[in-house]
Amino acid sequence: MIEGVKSSDVITVLSKIPQEARDEVLEVTLDMSNSMDKSIRGSFPNAAIVTDRFHVQQIVTEAVQEIRIRLRKKAIEAENKAILLARAKKKSYQPHCYENGDTKKQLLARSRYLLFKPSSKWTESQQVRATILFREFPEIQHAYNLSMAFRSWYENSTGRQQALEGLRHWYTKAEAENIESFTVAAESVKAYEETILNYFNNRSTNASAESFNAKLKGFRALVRGVRDVKFFCFRIAKLYG
Repeated sequence: MIEGVKSSDVITVLSKIPQEARDEVLEVTLDMSNSMDKSIRGSFPNAAIVTDRFHVQQIVTEAVQEIRIRLRKKAIEAENKAILLARAKKKSYQPHCYENGDTKKQLLARSRYLLFKPSSKWTESQQVRATILFREFPEIQHAYNLSMAFRSWYENSTGRQQALEGLRHWYTKAEAENIESFTVAAESVKAYEETILNYFNNRSTNASAESFNAKLKGFRALVRGVRDVKFFCFRIAKLYG
């Protein structure tokens, strides 16, 4: 176990592996951490770096959520002003409700999870909510469509060259929509384009490692932290070994 992700510390530990063995490593999948990228390049000279698919998709889905959060804050501010105005006039405030019973701020809050999923996986209530959401906030619909197009690009591209062409097409669509959060997301993807495209060589991900890491974090939270590292590792080995 290595404490932290400081590249010099990681390289020092990985250097203990014989050079011959490290030269045999041909591919490493990692997140978008610059320090980890430096560590891998310094330790495995023959390895192709693959930026993990799910970390890249997270950038795009977060761009959608940024829009939803921004609009929800505006809805809350507008409702607060309406409440104060009604109070000043000594009237009872009654918020407008849509056909599914949601107020504007509730609609934006409860739409969080449906924006992560393709429409084919929406529940019946999510379908109704999405119809109202996209009708009232077309900006969210445009952002959602861009997000799903990016997801589809990952799923349907069959090779590196096709993926490159598809990615360039997605850049064009994102630019045409002129949504600030997606402009930033597209720039981030461009910055890691080479290593993102390396995914299509073998379609490798670190999903299993991320899943196990989540289990470790959950277990650490359950036991209220770790004091005895050796005993903690013993318990992990018994539970997950």
